[in-house]
Amino acid sequence: MNDTQAETRAAQTAGDFVADGTPSGEKIASLLRQLLLEVVQRHHPEMSPILTGEASTRGAAPDVLSRAFQAHGIWFQLLSIIEQDAAMGGRRQTERELGEQAVQGGFANVIAKAARLGVSAEDVAEKLAGTRVRPVITAHPTEAKRVTVLEKHRRIYRLLVELEQPRWTARERSAIIDQLRDEIELLWMTGELRLEKPSVAQEVAWGLHFFHETLFEGVPELLKKLDRALRRFYPDKSFPLVQFFQFGSWIGGDRDGNPFVTNKVTRRALTENAMAPLRFYEQKLAALMKNLSISERALPTPQGFREALARALAESGDGAGIAQRNPGEPYRQFLTCAHAKIGATLALYEGRPVAGPHYLTADELIADLSVMEQALTQSGCSGVAQDIVRPVRFSAEIFRFRAQRLDLRENTTKLTSALQALWRAMNPDEAGEPPASESEEWKAWILAELARPRSGAPVRRVLPPEAEETLGMFRLARDANEEFDREAFGSFVLSMTRSAADVLGAYLLAKEADLYHDATRVEACLLPITPLFETITDLRAAPQIMRDLLSQPLVRRSARMQGGVQEVMIGYSDSNKDGGFLSSNWELAKAQDKLTKIGDEAGIPISFFHGRGGSVSRGGAPTAKAIAAQPPGSIRGRLRVTEQGEVVSFKYANKGTAAYQMETLAASVLDHALTSQRASSAKRAEFEEAMEALSGASHAAYANFINHKDLLTYFQSASPLDEISMLNIGSRPARRFGARTLADLRAIPWVFAWSQNRHVVTGWYGVGSGLASFVEVRKERGLALLRQMFAESPLFHMVVGEVEKTLALVDLDIARAYAELVYDDDVREEIFAMVTREYRLTREMVLTITEEEEIGERFPIYSNRLATRLPTINKINREQVELLRAFRAAPDELSKEAFKSNLLLSINCISSGLGATG
Repeated sequence: MNDTQAETRAAQTAGDFVADGTPSGEKIASLLRQLLLEVVQRHHPEMSPILTGEASTRGAAPDVLSRAFQAHGIWFQLLSIIEQDAAMGGRRQTERELGEQAVQGGFANVIAKAARLGVSAEDVAEKLAGTRVRPVITAHPTEAKRVTVLEKHRRIYRLLVELEQPRWTARERSAIIDQLRDEIELLWMTGELRLEKPSVAQEVAWGLHFFHETLFEGVPELLKKLDRALRRFYPDKSFPLVQFFQFGSWIGGDRDGNPFVTNKVTRRALTENAMAPLRFYEQKLAALMKNLSISERALPTPQGFREALARALAESGDGAGIAQRNPGEPYRQFLTCAHAKIGATLALYEGRPVAGPHYLTADELIADLSVMEQALTQSGCSGVAQDIVRPVRFSAEIFRFRAQRLDLRENTTKLTSALQALWRAMNPDEAGEPPASESEEWKAWILAELARPRSGAPVRRVLPPEAEETLGMFRLARDANEEFDREAFGSFVLSMTRSAADVLGAYLLAKEADLYHDATRVEACLLPITPLFETITDLRAAPQIMRDLLSQPLVRRSARMQGGVQEVMIGYSDSNKDGGFLSSNWELAKAQDKLTKIGDEAGIPISFFHGRGGSVSRGGAPTAKAIAAQPPGSIRGRLRVTEQGEVVSFKYANKGTAAYQMETLAASVLDHALTSQRASSAKRAEFEEAMEALSGASHAAYANFINHKDLLTYFQSASPLDEISMLNIGSRPARRFGARTLADLRAIPWVFAWSQNRHVVTGWYGVGSGLASFVEVRKERGLALLRQMFAESPLFHMVVGEVEKTLALVDLDIARAYAELVYDDDVREEIFAMVTREYRLTREMVLTITEEEEIGERFPIYSNRLATRLPTINKINREQVELLRAFRAAPDELSKEAFKSNLLLSINCISSGLGATG
């Protein structure tokens, strides 16, 4: 196809839009496909036959193969944008035709359901008062898109939204299509692969990108939607709105296995987190100054506001000039003072000279906005107050002087090392080494030091550099409250928690850093300490560890001072890698159930921080279903959850999608708090007994697989496991301590590599054995029970559904091609036979329980999505196999370079097509 033919085809498509009005998803896809072909045709006409399917890439020259991967990758990205736009359009259509309450997962839907079930207004108000939802953005290395690519995707999305408007003429539509073509062309000419690994500073900028694009504006809108739903379905009750939805972050604070995150880096992340909302407030106050041109002759000014204005003008140092520039406009004068103070505050963080007064805390800004809002309301301008000023106040209350609360994270190995160094410094005359970290003597020493009052400034002990860096992390947390914001930090997350002593050790380091509420440093720690339980063994030990921990008065006092709850983090990734999908989900549910009861017994409720990833095998189930599947009473309106890698850009890159995703998360948490206890079935005990049996059999089959003596050999050869580490998609190493073992391999590359080679065992292996064993033992009664659980148990229904969707990604023919890369015939045949048997068994059992004819029958949208992608992904998989073979056979590094770029492009392209990597 030549340039003229391509342009004619695009013009014909534009003509279809003009004739039919609003374009459909299929027409948009056709248009973008045509525009991409046109761009490629213009730059590389030899590529057209390959992209149209008229020619194959088999045996193609490296540069042709490279361009084919690039084109396919861009097409997958465009498809994702189209699907997001279509989903948003579908929700709008539902709302137009059936009303806001018909949109699943929204506040109106949840509040209407609560009213229908007879939940009282008082109960709703009580649950709302305790609701706290915080997605936590992490820089886990699963995102391959650069910020510059994300920005282009955003512009394409916005152009599609514009194109859908029915008001355009044919000429105007053609102009929009030209802009789309330009953006796709720029995307084509933009390097997709990072030339070097991103720094932590770049990852911080990547995370804040989403705040500038969608979140600063989007989060306050959540409150308006909730307020509207409450007014509609509980019209006789007034509900005070609390800022229940805020973001957290690990970027710049997560040093677990990442040597590039230092205290200096964390301090810089705090500075960036502060400057981002300040710049936003500066823009918003400037807009308010422009809009609120209210004359005191037209609207009487309350006396209280006059007094506040007089103080602001006097403090500004330029009161007469401000009044002279805005004569008779008190609100503009007041906003001019506030705008100048924000500018001075921003200059302070940027290291520029500060002229005039600045805000010491976000509370001062919030107070100024509240004064103005109240004055407008008192003057009879409540509409302006609520619609124009209040959203800015909401923003200041939500984001303060820290766009997101930064968590600190470190593992017990590093903390124990620092504590041992501290023991030596405190006991210079003692011979020998400190007690073993797992001993009662060690715990007794920690408890004794925690109970010992300290007076005066902390003693600066001489410690080794690594221990000093760990202790300095806690000192930074102490200083940040005054230097940045009282909510600059979220909590300290302790990875690899194995005992109560591990957690108490964190309290001791906080004490050494003077991070306590009282002068003697014995009453309460200021920084919440969150233990993280990751593996199956850890989850089973968690109840006893938390019972021990909550028996300590210091821990209980600290929890009460920090909001009345003790947070526990549970890990989906490592528990899945450790025990398989079914067993992991059941152990997570059991742990939450037991921990909830232990918290109730101790008088300190336990809230959960869910360490989820993007893929199904790392907990990435649909938000509403995942929350509904949590044990009754385990959420109670409080939830923190990680948002990682490609999930962040998928959820928050576009305004409409971000609004929907945030509302779904918040509404699902509220729904669980309001109705989960009511929905509790009388058959819960029978279901739990069945889940225990299923989990045991499934775990046994999975353990037999991952403990195979040759699995690591197979995995490294039959997947791009080692080659994935060459992708510059994260600052963090693939292994925590640099060891080359399966046990120390992080969960993300584990999942990433199994998805690339189309085995995808992390999302289904062992499930078939568990289900088959259950039916074999219990016969027809067992099958009937499983079908009943599928219908009535949210957890079991979610597990079966996500397994089914994962099975649709498996392709045994392609998996076999990867297996051929294993040189040892016996290893290859034995392990691939295990995969094949378990896959067929799992497929059979899922269809038996769901009573479907084909896998994916219940998920038409998902199945259609795969149908548009898998034929292309399959071709790329086969090219990747050959690239792996050639790359590994190359005799030296120079020879490998000939294959490296295309190999990495193939990995990137497959991950883009599948949509979730790790």
